[in-house]
Formats: sequence, C-alpha cells, structure tokens
Amino acid sequence: MTILLDQRVPRTLDALVAAWSVPERRGARLDAWVFEDEPARRGAEAILTEAGVAARLRSAYKPLVHAFLEEIETDGLARVEITYPVHPQASEIRFLSEAYPLAAMLDGVETVFVPGNDALIYHVIADYADGRRAEHEVFAPNRLRSNHLGEVDLCPTGWIRAAGSRDQDEALETDIEIVFREVMQAVASHAWPAEEPYAETLAIDVTIAGIERPLAYGDEVMSTREALHEDFYFSLLEFFKHRSGRPPADRSLQPGQIVPDIRAGEGDPHVHVALRPFGRPQDPAKAEQVLETADAAPGLDQIHRELAGLPGETFEAVSREGRPVRGIYRAGTRPAVLVSAGQHANETSAPVGALRAVRRLLADPDANVALIAVENPDGYALHGRLCESNPRHMHHAARYTSLGSDVEFDRGNPTYEIGARNQALELSGAQLHVNLHGYPAHEWTRPFTGYLPRGFELWAIPKGFFLIMRHHPSWAATARTLVEAVTNGLAAVPGLVEFNRRQIEICAIHSGGKPYEIINGIPCLITAEERHPTPLTLITEFPDETIYGDAYRFAHTVQMTTVLAAEAAFAALMAQTV
Repeated sequence: MTILLDQRVPRTLDALVAAWSVPERRGARLDAWVFEDEPARRGAEAILTEAGVAARLRSAYKPLVHAFLEEIETDGLARVEITYPVHPQASEIRFLSEAYPLAAMLDGVETVFVPGNDALIYHVIADYADGRRAEHEVFAPNRLRSNHLGEVDLCPTGWIRAAGSRDQDEALETDIEIVFREVMQAVASHAWPAEEPYAETLAIDVTIAGIERPLAYGDEVMSTREALHEDFYFSLLEFFKHRSGRPPADRSLQPGQIVPDIRAGEGDPHVHVALRPFGRPQDPAKAEQVLETADAAPGLDQIHRELAGLPGETFEAVSREGRPVRGIYRAGTRPAVLVSAGQHANETSAPVGALRAVRRLLADPDANVALIAVENPDGYALHGRLCESNPRHMHHAARYTSLGSDVEFDRGNPTYEIGARNQALELSGAQLHVNLHGYPAHEWTRPFTGYLPRGFELWAIPKGFFLIMRHHPSWAATARTLVEAVTNGLAAVPGLVEFNRRQIEICAIHSGGKPYEIINGIPCLITAEERHPTPLTLITEFPDETIYGDAYRFAHTVQMTTVLAAEAAFAALMAQTV
C-alpha cells in the first residue's frame, strides 16, 4: 500500500466558535455560512450567545432551500416569486437548479422563478393568504476557483460577515473545501505510471461532519458527504482523462478503481488517500429475497443461483477482480433479444427487473432470449460495501468496472466484462438489445467543481422513468414504432404515468424545460447512430439509485414490464417484415 495523504483538517465550525467566544468579541455580530447540519449550527450559536456574540450560522450548501426550511415562514403562503442569480461564469440555470426541489416542497403554492443578474443573492417576494407580503434576500456564497483541468468554476463556499471590533465580509474556505483541495493536490502531485491502469484501487477515506437532511419530496435529501463522494469520483476521472490526452466525452479511460468512502464523523475531518491492491474478491452478505417482491438489491450469490435455475446454454466472462460475469441463452423461434442489466452497478433495479422478465419469457418455448443479469460484478460488490455505511447515497464509484472504465467502452485485451456481451450477441444474433439502466432518485450535485454534474447535467434532477432508443439509421421507422408500442404498454403500469407527470413537472421548473419528447407519458430520446452492434438498442432509465421498499418494487416492476413489452413488440414488427 502506498499512502498519498493522511491528514486531519480543523473543523470550521469548532474554529469559529473558539475564535468568537473570547472576551474581546463580546457585543459583536457574526453571520457565517458553513457546510454543517442545522443542529450543529444551532448548537454553535447557543455557545456564542453565552459568550455575548449575536450569531446566525447558515448553510453554504443550497442556501435558498435551507432558508425556506429554517427562516422564511411558509404557513399561509399563497404565492412566491424568486429572482435567482445568473452568473457569467456558470450555467444560466445553475442557481435555478440549486433551488431544487423548492417547487415541490411548496406544493399548492404558486411558485415563480425569474432570472436575475450576477449578484449572488436570491430575491424572494412572499405573498400570504391573509394579504401580507414579505421580502427576503438570501445570500448564496460562492467564489471562483481553478479546478483540476485548469478551468475556473464558480463554487459554493463558506463565508463570514462580522460587525464589531473587526469587520469582515469575505469568503471562508471551510473544512470540507480544504479536504477536497488537499486530495486533488495529493493525486495531482503523485508520480503516476505511464500506462493504464495507474493503480488497482485509489482509495479516498474521509470521516467528516456535514449535512444529511431528507426533504419532504420523493427520495430527495441534501447530503454534503454524498456530494463529496460524487465530486471526488468524477473529478478524478476527469483528471486522469485529461492527463491521458483524451477528450472530455471519452469513456475508454482505464485508470483503475477509484473509491471515495465518505463517512459521518465528529470533530476534525480526517482524510486518508492510498493506493491499495485488490485482495481476494469478497462480496457483502445479503439476505435471500423473493425476486417478485424484493425491496433492495439482492446479493451476487442469489443472482447467480437465479440464473442457474433458468433453462438455456450458459456462458461466462471474468471481471477485472476475478468475479464471474454469467449469462444464459435459450434459442427459440421468435426473434432473438439480448437483455442486460448491471452495466452501471449502482443502478439497482435493473438486475431484478431483468430476471423477473426473462423468467416469464422463458415460460414460452418459442422465446429466443439471452440474459446477462449483472455485467459489472466488481462494481456491484463495491456498491454493496459502500451501502453498508451510506445506504441512501448514489455511490457512482460503483458505476464503472475495477479498471475504471464503462463496460460498454472496454476495448482492452483481455476484454474482461464486455466478453459476456460479445458472447451473448454471437450466440443469439440478437438485433434488439434491451439494456436496463437507472439514474439518481434524488438530486446529483458536484458543489466543489461548480454545482451541476459536468457532462451529466441531463441526469442531475429526477424526471421519471425514461427511455432512450439508439438505432442504426436504416432502422428509424422500426425504432419509433417499437418505442410507441413499448410506451403504450408501460402506460398501463399502475401509477407510472402519474409518477412521471409529477417528476417531469418539477424537473422542468428547476432545469428550464423538457429537452426530450414525451410518448404515452414516458420521456423519450430517439437517436440514430451506429456505435452499437445491434441495430436497435433500447435503454431504460429509472430513477432508482438509493431507493428501497415499495419504491424499489415499483422500479423493478417497470423494468420487467419494459422487457416484456419490447420483446412482444419486436416479435410483432419482425413478423410484419417477413
């Protein structure tokens, strides 16, 4: 093991209390913005009050949402108009998105967002049912910072405003910002080898206080620890991609496994960065479940047993860490279909939905189906381990393989995980690939490199169950007919159209529109391209990262229904062409 960084960082909240509790500060006024939960901030305020300091400590993360939760009266609110900042060095919807999910939280209240100027202030006009009007200014502390790509980001930051013997009004680099900066500097200054992968595992272990606050809408939660994980993971991918000379959209990078493990802690944050070998593959223990009613992602062992119980020819590839990537193929007289799941292993509803669907299909002796239930078993195991401490986090570190690459873009030799998909296509000759995916069930942010997740802005806010159809150009008519048939079948799933309607409505308010068409109540993107080996590739996207219980059962039922509807529609379309 090689240690790149082992450091404690003074907790900003404790440092503020210590600095402002001294006698010479008595009578002063302190306003500060930090990345801390409300109970911790209120506790610090109480200590400062005893020391004679009038203090108000606010959240530097999503300050408008926190203002409505903590300061702005919402009882009797009838209408609210919010003018949000538009800064020249940020996306024009940056602060509109940062206000999410306020439109949902103020359910029943007319909520209007208006673009403003580059002053970092939200202007709020609140009208109440009894005729009252209140106006508020909500400061959004941000500063410009150079990032790991040599670019400049406008980032949320701590801030301090003080009136008294020593007036202040300036940015305050907080502990969580320092942790992010120190880790990125440690990685950038390391002497990396010339060839990929650069390491087996780059492990970033952090214990830190912060914000972990569920919101009263869907699966929404404000979490600075989750945000730190996300920013570490994608910033490091970007750093290595930039270092290798690849363009930003390239997904063939194979840096090795990058694992930020961010855990709750008290006192000073501790950060430890090390290069570690894989060791023997170990999968987290999970209880056996009945797939039809599963309320969380099952273990890999159960998935392999479920596969073994299906009829057909088995095939197998091997992951980077040595886990099997298993699949089955059962030939039949109907047109062949490949069903895959778990390419991005933190998208948890897909494997169960795929297994449920294929089990039903194979009850028909004419069905012609290949199935890979988990294409990325290393990521699946990592996701299970990370969820043991943070079950409500997205854990995008489990998205890619232990090589650090997307399964679909692996062009290495040996081919590892992609070998299973190659075998499935060779055995079946499938012309339709139903590739089951998911995306975050709550907001996805990267506050330490701007705010919106660079390159994934479309997926920053949940917008319901989504379909993507990628087709070879000559298959355009078939692709659209197939999507129309599948969405028609999905519209019959109880609750799905309303689920989509609500999420689409809120997403559109906070993202500035709907950059997709809606077919039978399902958002869809249909594009012509020849990158995929199959002429038709139908990709599902359910907002399933972090969901459990009834929400999880609903998700894998929708995934299952998509597979069944796609197979039936494809068979009918192919019969018409004979």
